[in-house]
Amino acid sequence: MKTGFKALADLLALFPVLCADTHFLLVPGPQDPGPAPVFPRPSIPATLAGPLSNRLSNLHLCTNPARLQYCSQEIVLFRENLVNKFCRNSIVVPSRDKELHVHLAKTILSQGHLAPLPLHVTPIHWSYDHALRLYPIPDMVVVADRYDAFSVTVSECLVVNPGSFSKNNFNFKVYLPAQRKLENCEISI
Repeated sequence: MKTGFKALADLLALFPVLCADTHFLLVPGPQDPGPAPVFPRPSIPATLAGPLSNRLSNLHLCTNPARLQYCSQEIVLFRENLVNKFCRNSIVVPSRDKELHVHLAKTILSQGHLAPLPLHVTPIHWSYDHALRLYPIPDMVVVADRYDAFSVTVSECLVVNPGSFSKNNFNFKVYLPAQRKLENCEISI
């Protein structure tokens, strides 16, 4: 993992303006090192991200989930493969992909929790369960999942999954918080 962070640091060093003007957030995922697969997850250890933090002055090692505040907007970042877990543990699975996205968004927002699944599926550290709550409803929830990219608005909350960058033809999403606008972007090769 250290070599991967070093390679990323070397790549970013080629863009000094980007490094100086951008805040980088690292949210740990299910495969990242940590004490146990329990939520909320602690941040990636600073010793592992050392090569990257030496080059980037605006690097933030976040917990999972992470919460951002931009003016009056609250944005929640959650890195977990929720779609797969929801499909395996649902009584009724929606038949179409679009319905699946809406079903996921409605479920987490109506339950007011990022992990409304049984404890054997998504273990939760009860002392920190409040970090997974979605009440009051935030302005945006980013569910960083391996599943296909989607964006759904439910109860004035934008629920977004950017999808896998490498598996989706280098597609990504850009959120412009000042305009509350989400853009689909792609790198052409």
